[in-house]
Amino acid sequence: MDTVHYISTDILSLETVNEIITQNKRLELSEEARVNIEKCRNYLDEKMKTQEDAIYGINTGFGSLYNVKISNDNLSQLQENLVKSHACGTGDIVPDEVVKIMLLLKIQSLSYGYSGVQVKTVERLIDFYNNDILPVIYTLGSLGASGDLAPLAHLSLPLLGEGEVFMDGFRQPAKKMLEKMGWEPIVLQSKEGLALLNGTQFMSAYGVYALLKATKLSYLADIVGAISLEGFDGRIEPFNELIHMVRPHKGQIVTARRMNELLDGSEIIAQPKKHVQDPYSFRCIPQVHGASKDTIDYVKKVFRTEINSVTDNPNIFIDSDLIISGGNFHGQPLALTLDFLGLALAELGSISERRTYQLISGLRGLPPFLVSNPGLNSGFMIPQYTAAGIVSQNKQLATPASVDSIVSSNGQEDHVSMGANAATKTLKIVDNLERILAIELMNASQAIEFRRPLKTSDFLEMFLKSYREEVPLVEEDRILHYDIENTIAFLQNLQLDESVFE
Repeated sequence: MDTVHYISTDILSLETVNEIITQNKRLELSEEARVNIEKCRNYLDEKMKTQEDAIYGINTGFGSLYNVKISNDNLSQLQENLVKSHACGTGDIVPDEVVKIMLLLKIQSLSYGYSGVQVKTVERLIDFYNNDILPVIYTLGSLGASGDLAPLAHLSLPLLGEGEVFMDGFRQPAKKMLEKMGWEPIVLQSKEGLALLNGTQFMSAYGVYALLKATKLSYLADIVGAISLEGFDGRIEPFNELIHMVRPHKGQIVTARRMNELLDGSEIIAQPKKHVQDPYSFRCIPQVHGASKDTIDYVKKVFRTEINSVTDNPNIFIDSDLIISGGNFHGQPLALTLDFLGLALAELGSISERRTYQLISGLRGLPPFLVSNPGLNSGFMIPQYTAAGIVSQNKQLATPASVDSIVSSNGQEDHVSMGANAATKTLKIVDNLERILAIELMNASQAIEFRRPLKTSDFLEMFLKSYREEVPLVEEDRILHYDIENTIAFLQNLQLDESVFE
């Protein structure tokens, strides 16, 4: 197994990101990337020797101060001041996993040779990544328009020996980290601060992390839904291929096919049924789960484009001898798709909770609340309350962030995407979905025991056996909080085939 990922112009896919993270690969610049960065930096240095006209962000102020010309003697100080002044984040600490992806994506974006940074600046970011030196970044502060200014400022501060990092399990000043590593602070050159701060890597990293989790949870939703169907003594007919070929949405077809595969060989599904139809939460699994799959696929395409793009400003085009100020830092493509993803995942949670509700309702030969001796035992009465509360919160979180915009920088930045808010709340929806599916699995695995001695399919029996090693059958009332947490951990620790992330 290759333990190194070389930063290059090769397409960086979500599957590749997943491999880099899960296989703990180190990063190195390819020779191609090194040459691209050096050529761009050399071009900018030569340009600035004779440049008298104002070039935004290189020899001018920032935002509404774009008309203030800065002398060449102060260009390095200008960039350092930019990083310090924009480090205005607050709120919760960004999770380590997201910070790691932010570093990867910022390195990737700077490597194309359109940003004017020094090679040693990019190499220091790579050093941070490879040594698990993670800048302390805050969730609040970005409007998702001029890039993720505040979060990326906090990402960049440790380059200067400023701010804080997590290192060796401790939160500590970046200055102390540099001393431990024997590194000198980076002296930023013209344009570098702006290249570091302009960009969509906060939104993108959250989106990539959410997508990786969402892809896994979408697959697990099918498995847990199949177990619920068996526990409810549901019918197989709604998954017949003929139904789905006359309404051939890709996700719908994939879900129906997977349900048939999951239930293949089941004694429970094969037994005669007394009921003619199942409730929608069972019967419409292909349509609902499938629509969410199609949304995930669409969002993946948008993010695949984004993480292989240059999103700082201005951009330097050597061959055309042009430095152009534009708006590639604007997060609108991400804001819209993150909101879309949040809606799709909230719906996976919504239909999951409805299956849980059906399972505890005392229907189809199941005891009320899935426990023997109900009354003395409340059984699974209250986990459904928990799931319902989380589903309701997801509905609130699914309110689009991208419809909002607040003018900033004295009117210069008069439309913003609010993509950062879309990103952070979408990850909350993902984490909530994981909890909702965990509660459904608790209920479904309990319900299926009342179908014994009949067995479900070999695959689902194997899955349930593995689950029961972590969460025992509920015979009488106990503290179910621990069961919920252990079920969440079970789902998180499941290792899925890489093909699931394709």
